Amino acid sequence: MKKNRITILLIILLSGVLFSCEDQLQEETFSQLDPSTLFTSANGIERVLYAAYSDVQIIGNLGNNTAFFEEWTTDVGWETGGGANRNAVLMINYTWDASSPGQFTNEWNRRYTAIRNCNLVLENIDGSPVDDDTKSRLIAEARFLRAASYYTLYTFHGTVPLRKSNADPLELPRASEEEMLTFLETEFKEAAVDLPKKGELNGYAYGRATKGAALGYLTKFFLNTKQWQKCADAAKQVMDLGIYELWPDYTTLFTVDNEEKNDEYIWVSAAKTTRDGWANQYMCGAFPPNFKSTVDGSIVFTPNMRNWARQDRLYDSFYNSFEDGDTRRDLIITEYINNKGNTISLLNNNNTRAFKFTPDPDAINNDHGNDIPVIRYADILLARAEALNEVNGPNQEAIDLINDVRGRAGLDDLNLSDFSSKAELRSHILDERGWEFYTERKRRQDLIRHGELISRAKARGVTNAEDYRVLFPIPQNEINANPMCEQNPGY
Repeated sequence: MKKNRITILLIILLSGVLFSCEDQLQEETFSQLDPSTLFTSANGIERVLYAAYSDVQIIGNLGNNTAFFEEWTTDVGWETGGGANRNAVLMINYTWDASSPGQFTNEWNRRYTAIRNCNLVLENIDGSPVDDDTKSRLIAEARFLRAASYYTLYTFHGTVPLRKSNADPLELPRASEEEMLTFLETEFKEAAVDLPKKGELNGYAYGRATKGAALGYLTKFFLNTKQWQKCADAAKQVMDLGIYELWPDYTTLFTVDNEEKNDEYIWVSAAKTTRDGWANQYMCGAFPPNFKSTVDGSIVFTPNMRNWARQDRLYDSFYNSFEDGDTRRDLIITEYINNKGNTISLLNNNNTRAFKFTPDPDAINNDHGNDIPVIRYADILLARAEALNEVNGPNQEAIDLINDVRGRAGLDDLNLSDFSSKAELRSHILDERGWEFYTERKRRQDLIRHGELISRAKARGVTNAEDYRVLFPIPQNEINANPMCEQNPGY
């Protein structure tokens, strides 16, 4: 009987194959990217944009990996221990290449995935039935996120292939410098027109693109490409919005409690402990070995936190460069209590630790909820000060802008008479930016702009710090897949 059942089943299956083959080949395809369904509502379009937001944000373990690029190549911080050290030593010693560390490829792929999703929105939104105001805002968001992705790629690699449409050929050459600069300027400017101001649109989630974010990126773009008058003007546009101001206490600026009410934050990577991959994991590598508490007991390690083998450290030369009384240095610990109750000193061994992202009491294992600021108001003030100095030399407005930032740090005002040349004020602004933005992934670009990334690395004894390493290589995987994309010279 069992044998007969098997025979009947085989006949049924063979019949299906013989007589239904053509129907099976004509299978209906269901796709999440089907424009006829996905772009019929604002919610559907936003789902594609949220995917782009995810790839644009420098957060979670990705955020830690990005420290390889922006911090460990500089005179501020370095790292030992843990699995991260395998890649960190490449960055610290300037021995990276087009294939390693793998984060070059990871970052490249994430940015181009975001660009693809933004292009999907821009190519399909015209046929969407959403109202014109909503459509204009969604287009502006897509253009902003696409430009932010290209800006990151540009700061890492220089010019890259500009894929403005998903219909572009798979093989594209790198854009020219002029094409890249024109594209970024246009996209940020035009996105700013239709993006809402912070708090202007009810129901517009915290962390989404705003007019201030677009103008902030425009300011940073002009700053790092040395378009000084344009930088000064863009910074003034941000200031004239009348929305942003310095948070009064630097030591509480980065705490979880003060995020959404913090009018200094212009654009952030928003961290959530409850969303996989969207948390701030900086503190896991900043805790020194067997950390129990700070000496004053203000920060206590709790069982819900994690202390990695990875050790993110600051150079003593950086710590010692602060002026006495600078409260920004108060977020760097020089000693701590370990689990045995002993006081351990961290000074004089390039071992102090940045506790800027004050540990989240509600951390979940590796994950803390502190947002990571990408652009904040202090950056806008110092950018305008730097630009005004480059245009006019030392001037009172530039000094006043710097003093606004120094005053929050508890320091005395500078005087215009303290600076006899553009070069002297330029040098001080670089120092001021170091003290203000350490561990915020700005130092590499600041040193490149001032022409000091390579010279300072050589001064630290980094023998492989050659001039071409101001740019990172195009990932080798991309060169292999797109032969029209030429590698950066030297790699």
